[in-house]
Formats: sequence, structure tokens, C-alpha cells
Amino acid sequence: QVQLVESGGGSVESGGSTRLSCTASGTTLGRYAVGWFRQAPGKEREPVSCISGTNSDTIYMPSVKGRATITRDRPNNMIYLRVDDLTPDDTAVYYCAADPRPSRLRPAPDFATWGQGTQVTVSS
Repeated sequence: QVQLVESGGGSVESGGSTRLSCTASGTTLGRYAVGWFRQAPGKEREPVSCISGTNSDTIYMPSVKGRATITRDRPNNMIYLRVDDLTPDDTAVYYCAADPRPSRLRPAPDFATWGQGTQVTVSS
């Protein structure tokens, strides 16, 4: 059974950075497309970024484009999301999700497996 666990959230001041980690048990993430999503209080979950499982192509949503970097660490079976220049609008629970169709690049709600999320709170 595939399980995902996010870590790295916390409280950050505006202008700061955060690096979130996603690790998996029960599988090798290298075979999966992995996406990051976030859900702010009172809002719907939205996609943030995705990395494909084939050639590690990446995509970023406009909300974080130019400020975020998603990377894959194959030896350690980890996916990272770094977001710089944080603002209070980035405050949300951040989730990673994996899909066994490795060529997928656009993060979508139908990704097969989801983590429990990690809270990022940005203070002004």
C-alpha cells in the first residue's frame, strides 16, 4: 500500500522561504508523477506544481511560478517543493499526491494517492 507523508511546514514571515518534503512508503516515487496542491482556509484545494515520472519535466501554477521549485531525489525517494518570497496568500495546508501514470504533468484532483498535508503559515 502506497502512503505519502509531507513534512517541512511551519510558520514563516513574509518574504521568507519554505521547503516541503514528500516521502513515500510502499513504492518508489520515481515511477510516479507527483504533484503538490494546497488548500487555504475557506477555499478549495488548488494545484501548485507537478513533476513527471518519465523525464522529470515540471509545471508550476501561476500562483507560484517564478517562486517555486519542485525537485525529485530518486536515491532517497523524496520530492521537494521550495517556495520563495512567501506572502500571507501562500498560507495553506500543502499536500503531495502521486499518480502511477508517470507521464502526467498537470496536477489534478484524481491523482491516486494523497498525503495528510503539512501546514504553512505566512505572517505579514
